[in-house]
Amino acid sequence: MRTRYFTGCRRILRRLRLDDNRAAQIVEFAVSLPLLVLFVVGIFDFSGAFTLKQKLTNVARDAARTAAAGPANDLSSSQPVSVVDAFHVIDEYLKANNLLDCGITLSSSPNKLKWRSTANGNGCPSPGLTIIINRAYYFPVTGATLPPSDCDAQAPGSQLALVGTCVSIKYAYAWKFGRVASVLGRSATLPPSIPAIGVALNEN
Repeated sequence: MRTRYFTGCRRILRRLRLDDNRAAQIVEFAVSLPLLVLFVVGIFDFSGAFTLKQKLTNVARDAARTAAAGPANDLSSSQPVSVVDAFHVIDEYLKANNLLDCGITLSSSPNKLKWRSTANGNGCPSPGLTIIINRAYYFPVTGATLPPSDCDAQAPGSQLALVGTCVSIKYAYAWKFGRVASVLGRSATLPPSIPAIGVALNEN
């Protein structure tokens, strides 16, 4: 009886194949798949944000140089030639690089020679596009810090001040990384827009 009992047990164990680890690979893949998706989305998302940052920085510098080389005798008007030229440089660059301009138009209400334009139309994600052109941006000869995102002038103190043009661009960026992380139960706080700043010394 015992022999038959042990023989039956062996047959059952053989059928169960408890030493088979083929299913373990499926379990490991199922566990690692969400992390793999998170890494892939993160790579594409952050590389897209970096590329956009480079493009915006290039056009901000070009626009600042364009405005700084323009005339300064009409800065008391609502839309001086130098400011209009800088604005068009940005708008045409965005269109040439297949970036939405959000239907933005140049502001005609400057605040101390600083023009601020904001738009959130034409399918742009929130908070849209903001362009700031400050034709009276000044900073100390030595010890100047990086320009702030709103292109406010820096106090020169007792030093001489250099006067230039500051152009700031803030472009909305729709992150996908945060949404993927939230599915995994994690929260990621990412900036709603990508900023870029360019400065050039006024020539006139």
